[in-house]
Amino acid sequence: MSQTHHDEMSFLDHLEVLRWHLVRSVSAILIAAIGAFILKGFIFDTVIFGPKKSDFPTYRFLCKMSDRMSEIVPSLFPEGAICIGQDLPALVNLSMAGQFSAHILISLIAGIIIAFPYLVWEVWRFIKPGLKSTERKYARGFVSATTFLFMSGVAFGYYVICPLSVNFFLNYQVSSEVLNSPTLSTYVSLISTVVLACGAVFELPVLVFFLTKAGVLTPQLLKAFRRHAIVGALVLSAIITPPDIFSQILVTIPILVLYQVSIWISGMVMQSTDE
Repeated sequence: MSQTHHDEMSFLDHLEVLRWHLVRSVSAILIAAIGAFILKGFIFDTVIFGPKKSDFPTYRFLCKMSDRMSEIVPSLFPEGAICIGQDLPALVNLSMAGQFSAHILISLIAGIIIAFPYLVWEVWRFIKPGLKSTERKYARGFVSATTFLFMSGVAFGYYVICPLSVNFFLNYQVSSEVLNSPTLSTYVSLISTVVLACGAVFELPVLVFFLTKAGVLTPQLLKAFRRHAIVGALVLSAIITPPDIFSQILVTIPILVLYQVSIWISGMVMQSTDE
């Protein structure tokens, strides 16, 4: 579609184009979700319940680190100090349709994650005709950058935040009189929320790119609010992680790095606009 033809399109024509982009996007999600639904054994036993197993990569890494640190400084790190994720309680299902509902929910979330590169490509196809040639050149890596950031966030949430959260909440007790019997629905909710939240948070540089292009943000404004961003990162990390300092620091650090990258991106956008 040429730039001239795009400019001559009516509002209804734009809606028609948008409708087909949405149809293809939803179709991609449904196809991926159906595939995930069929592969129930792998999706649940390997992926979803992975952070609950003692041989999960994160737990193995922490146990190895615990052994090494206990050899170096045994006074500070007693044996098994950070070896977590062992002997977690089994999940229970208290609802008649609980397992089926969890199957549907996880299949849809898996469909969104799997189809995400295609969804971003559809977004790019819709906005590309309305961009100037210089803007197209500058935003050429939109699909790959957006996909990379989202998948990085998903991986970070799954391999870092999820195991820490699962270990904390499944082992936490207010009293020995209370027995932990975690339900399937709460476990699935925790995993899906953390993974999607981290994926969304990692899209911060992309959001800053478009807000800078729209004239809403500037690198000077981002620098002026850096202290506020630190507080915001701490608050956000406290929301999506267990209430312990170690987990909050693990989440805060990448958020602050992404904020600094966003300042650099905003500066690059301003520079290209001036030129």
